[in-house]
Amino acid sequence: MRATLALLVVAVTSMVALAFLVPLGLIVKEAAYGGALGDAERQAAALVPVLALTTADADLGHAMASTEAGRRGLLAIHVDGRTTGAGHAPAAEVAAASAQTRATTLELDSGVVLLRPVALEEGRSAVIEVFVPSDELTRGVGTAWAVLAVLAAVLVLGSVIVGDRLGARVVRATRQLGSAAAALGKGDLGVRIHPEGPPELVAAGQAFNSMANQITRLLAAERELVADLSHRLRTPLTALRLSLDQLGPDAEPSREALARLEGEVDAVISTARRPSRATACDAAEVLRERLTFWSALAEDQGRPWDLIGAELPVRVPVAASELTAAVDALLGNVFRHTPEGTAFSVTLHEGADAVGILVADAGPGIRDPETALERGASGAGSTGLGLDIARRLAESTGGWIKVDRSSLGGAQIGLWLRTRPASGLKRRLRRP
Repeated sequence: MRATLALLVVAVTSMVALAFLVPLGLIVKEAAYGGALGDAERQAAALVPVLALTTADADLGHAMASTEAGRRGLLAIHVDGRTTGAGHAPAAEVAAASAQTRATTLELDSGVVLLRPVALEEGRSAVIEVFVPSDELTRGVGTAWAVLAVLAAVLVLGSVIVGDRLGARVVRATRQLGSAAAALGKGDLGVRIHPEGPPELVAAGQAFNSMANQITRLLAAERELVADLSHRLRTPLTALRLSLDQLGPDAEPSREALARLEGEVDAVISTARRPSRATACDAAEVLRERLTFWSALAEDQGRPWDLIGAELPVRVPVAASELTAAVDALLGNVFRHTPEGTAFSVTLHEGADAVGILVADAGPGIRDPETALERGASGAGSTGLGLDIARRLAESTGGWIKVDRSSLGGAQIGLWLRTRPASGLKRRLRRP
């Protein structure tokens, strides 16, 4: 942006400089031309009184030597058909000038000749010729033009410096605003800026700070709401535990499931009241832990299952609790929407720029994949939030979620988490 402003200032200043300096340069040239001819006219006028007194060659030569043009051989006097001094004008032009009443000029290749007619007694006339060389007609013009060129360059350079300083102020304020917006987008809720620059950018900075404050308040209220809602579950869970305690040893599996549910509620409350911040976790460890949890229910329902690719650590840029919620949502859909005994598998795939978690089953599949990815949409009587949870987690890293047909014959949900920015990411990833 600073380069663009600098080029704009150069263009505008150059046009202004040319608009003033070009005419000024022409005026300087005309002034030098007129000054040279004026000097020649004064030297010719100095000889008019001499011609009024005498036309002798000796006297005229002595008078001509008293002038600069005469000493340089640039002066001649034409009287009674004879020429005193060095003449440059053709005889025909001299004769034509003697019949005039005022001085005339004659353009030659090497300069300009001034012909000044002088009326003498008894109807006679004389012509004073002053030759002005071309270099005298432009004396000082080159120096004046050089000074004007330097003045134009200084003017343009000064304008560029001033424009660059103003542009730097605008660019600095714009970059500060952009950096703050990027930090806020990455989850830094404490970022604020000091508004500076032009009034428009100051207003934008103030609006950004107000927006950040509002977002912080809204997120804090949302976390407290989630925590409060989760806390309300404690009362029915406590009543349920008391009921299970009255059933004796046969209700032990139910009590264990209830204990896990209470642990999840506690985790929700703790997570909701903890400010969110970017972190990372081992996806392989999370998958092993969650498959251990779900394996008990899979065994009860006679579901064959398999975990592939989770032997070595695989880091992903999301919190372990968030990845756990997404994996539980995907596995919960398998248990909820497929018949008992349906096999499923979970595959962890580590690509160059992203990590994929593929949950496949041998069930009936998903009839409308696009609708299934919409928040709150479900064709099987559920809340429709499971896939949305996974989708939002993937998109928070710049990744995506995709519904395909699995090799087991049912649905396959691909959760792709981007691990680093890359162009053409989807083209380089290969499905296992």
